[in-house]
Amino acid sequence: MSDDIIDNSKHHRYELTIDGIVAHVDYEREPGSVILTHTIVPEQLGGRGIASRLVQHALDDARRQGRKVIPQCSFVAAFIERKPQYRDLVQD
Repeated sequence: MSDDIIDNSKHHRYELTIDGIVAHVDYEREPGSVILTHTIVPEQLGGRGIASRLVQHALDDARRQGRKVIPQCSFVAAFIERKPQYRDLVQD
């Protein structure tokens, strides 16, 4: 099991591999912003908080890079709504 989230820029996604199964948050980067488009956690990995870990990592990375976030994924939008410390990242 790997707990390391990687930025697979070739496939435009953050990935976490557990027991050989890949969960990911897909993105598109634009100048000054990142669009978070999909959060995918295979059923075998469900219920472990993996989606939240991936989204938090993506948001923290956006902050480190000075990018605004456009949450097209409903899970990402709900996560930001629950975590006010990330609301400043949302692009107006």
